[in-house]
This record gives sequence, structure tokens and C-alpha cells, in this order.
Amino acid sequence: MERPLILVTNDDGITAPGVRNLVNFMNEIGEVVVVAPNSPQSGKGHAITINSTLSYEEVHLEGPQRDFSCSGTPVDCVKMALDKILPRRPDIVVSGINHGANSSINVIYSGTMSAAVEGGVEGLPSIGFSLLDFSWEADFTQAKDYIQNIVRRTLEKPMPKGIVLNVNIPKLPKEEIKGVKVCKQANAKWEESFDERVNPHGKKYYWLTGYFNNMDDSEDADETALANGYISIVPVKFDLTAYEYMKTLEEVMNFD
Repeated sequence: MERPLILVTNDDGITAPGVRNLVNFMNEIGEVVVVAPNSPQSGKGHAITINSTLSYEEVHLEGPQRDFSCSGTPVDCVKMALDKILPRRPDIVVSGINHGANSSINVIYSGTMSAAVEGGVEGLPSIGFSLLDFSWEADFTQAKDYIQNIVRRTLEKPMPKGIVLNVNIPKLPKEEIKGVKVCKQANAKWEESFDERVNPHGKKYYWLTGYFNNMDDSEDADETALANGYISIVPVKFDLTAYEYMKTLEEVMNFD
């Protein structure tokens, strides 16, 4: 039986420990092709490159997989992989493992999740994985079994087209992870401000600062699950239509 073709990407860059661990995990499941940014692209969301050229090159890193370094964003990587690099359509797109959370509102800003969403746009089963640890020395192996099982089950029973999985993993030893919970996206946001400074030439510049404000303590929220030691899985749709408001909006916008 032909092994599944797995496209792996991320937003932290092709040499980031998170993606290298994910590649190792996926090599045990299928044939792996990696197409990832040649430099960190965190926070790029669903950005694509339109005002400059793109390039990619094959690089030789440890393992049986093929690795390609792309000059663009995470979404560019998926587009380039599907159009120019892969020998056929992949059976699944797997993005990550991100260094840091992509739970709650972070899903909007995340390059990791945007790469997975792009796979979903193309009608492919797609998953984004994130670990709640920003450290370059983070231990990604504690969730290996969970990650592999989530991927295997998705390959066996793919989600309906248009749905992508957002998986976040708490920063805990393997024996302290309590399991997996299917969740909703928590109602939370970043309370942001810009720290104003002045350079030696008298010109003002700004650093983005802020804190994460979780306003949702409901039992089925991803932030709650993570705080209680569970891996959270949120099914995400890229269709942003507010269907529940359409009828009311028709009444509001009725100019007859």
C-alpha cells in the first residue's frame, strides 16, 4: 500500500526545532516533503508575496524526507509546494510545531495556522500544531504520541472540506498531559499598546507591547482545556460569513 504523502510546513523557519521534531514524527507515518520559510515568519497570518519574486531551493537536512526552503510566507510555501514541488497532491498538510500558543484569537495572526488553512482552502485535510513554549530548547517529544495519533485518525477519517484543526499542546511533561479535548475558540484578545522611544537622531519609534486578556472561563473553551492540562483541538473554518446575522442584515439593509 502506498504510504500517505505528507506536506510539512511552519512559520518559525525550516531549521526551527519544532518543525524538525514534527518532520521526525511524520517520517514514521508517511512520505514527507517539507516546504518551509527560509527565515522566521511568525505573525504573518495569511499574507502572500505579490510585490516581489519568490524562490525555493532543496536543502539537505537529516532524515529520509525531502526539504525545500522557500523565500516566502507560510502560505506561499503551501502554494509553491502544491504548484511546483510535490509530485502529486498530498494526503494531508501538517503545519508546526509552533513555538508558542495559537489558541483563541492567536489563530487569526498565526502563520502556522494560516499555512494549515491554506491547505484547507485547497480541499486538503490540514492540521496546525502549537506548543505553549517559546523556548528554542522546548521539549516537543512529550506530545509525539498524541500528534501522531491525531494525524493518523485524520488520514483515516478526514474532516469535511473547509474544516481545519487547530491543535494546541500545554507545556507539561508527557505524564501530566491529561488527554485531548475538542474545544471552541476562547473569547480572548490582546490588550495592546505601543511603547514610544526616541533614537539617537531624535526620530520616534515604537515597540508593540501588551498582555493577553482571557474573558472566557467556559468549560469548552480552548484556554480552559489548556489551563487544565489537556491538549485542545478546535475545528476551524475559513468561511468567515456570519450566517446567523444574514436575515437581520437583510432587514437592516432593505431600502425599498
